[in-house]
Amino acid sequence: MEKATEELRAKGKAAREASRRLAYLSTEIKNQALHNIADDLLTKKDEILAANQKDCQEAKASGMDAAMLDRLMLDKSRLESIAQDVRTVAALPDPVGEVFDMRTLPNGLLIGRKRVPLGVIGTMYESRPNVTIDISVLCLKSGNAVVLRGGKEAINSNLALAGLVQAAIARAGMPEGAVQFVDNTDRSLVSHLLKMSDYIDLFIPRGGAELIIFVRENAAMPVVGAGVSVCHTYVDRSADVAKAVAITFNAKVQRPSVCNALDTLLIHTNIAQNCLPRIAAEWSKAGVEMHCDERALTILKADSTLKLVPATKKDWGKEFLALVAAVRVVDSLDEALEHIERYGSGADEAIVTEDYSAAMRFLNEVDAGCVYVNASTRFTDGGQFGLGAEVAISTQKMHARGPLGLRELTSYKWIVFGDGHVRP
Repeated sequence: MEKATEELRAKGKAAREASRRLAYLSTEIKNQALHNIADDLLTKKDEILAANQKDCQEAKASGMDAAMLDRLMLDKSRLESIAQDVRTVAALPDPVGEVFDMRTLPNGLLIGRKRVPLGVIGTMYESRPNVTIDISVLCLKSGNAVVLRGGKEAINSNLALAGLVQAAIARAGMPEGAVQFVDNTDRSLVSHLLKMSDYIDLFIPRGGAELIIFVRENAAMPVVGAGVSVCHTYVDRSADVAKAVAITFNAKVQRPSVCNALDTLLIHTNIAQNCLPRIAAEWSKAGVEMHCDERALTILKADSTLKLVPATKKDWGKEFLALVAAVRVVDSLDEALEHIERYGSGADEAIVTEDYSAAMRFLNEVDAGCVYVNASTRFTDGGQFGLGAEVAISTQKMHARGPLGLRELTSYKWIVFGDGHVRP
């Protein structure tokens, strides 16, 4: 264990040293590094997919559930999408060096702020091997070094991807050590990693609630990230029924295993009789199991083809990550807002309505990182938001909420210009 700990600290030290050069590296070199990564993802796809297949086979044999297997799996289409996201990040403006809020004080000093990298980002994540690429490219473009620690279930995929990144950025002239991957899967090393505040400036965990809580309770450096993500869609009394059906279907079914998928449907009593059966019928085609309150059950019970379960208190505020949704009929927008306030997690909330006042109240009063009007919560994603990708999706109320992109991985320093100024 002592040797493994020394190796871990050596990776942290190397990342810290690399971060000093990354802080002022040219945009051209950073973009070339990212284009190299995108190219290699496609030219080395057979090698990557073979490593991923090995992980998937072992995970399936160990009894991993379908939702986690879906997060673990890579295929040609997903690799192409990841590569395109990398190119999108390369095309984005470089935030480092941006000068803003410049002004002249009454005493003649010219003062403002200049955007700078955070330094070294540490991250720990579960299952999703695409995170190895997403976090690496966002950190590199924003001038940060990164220390990556993936889950045991994706070790072969992550080794292949991290090696690809390291080789690709070296060809572009990036400093050695800019991307470090912890290949030792011993869980006891995690506690050591979380105490390396002398090397790591910010830690970003991605994974389940248990992982997030552990990191927050044990990290010696600042932590930003999401906890459990419970997403509501409220269908208001003035909703367009066709929009409501399409939005709720996409939010629940398009990819149910991810954190921005719908968990709870709230529907106004005035529209429920007409709209809820149509939503349920579409959900049923995809095999969605509906955990309904008493009023929703009364409306839907005549259709024997539906998968209906009486809702319990445990269904409210639950992140299902599967083809399961809680359903509640409410009497007003106020009741919907109260439900979201009580059971929401600060992640993604949506309203379907044709009433401008209701839409504005929802936007103003719902306390969440991403709030939608007449759109699916599935759009909460760095790529969909034009960020290229995201390091994580934050539900915290810090400087960054929702998808964390390039700008969220920077800080600033005050810059001051004088002309022989001295303080009186």
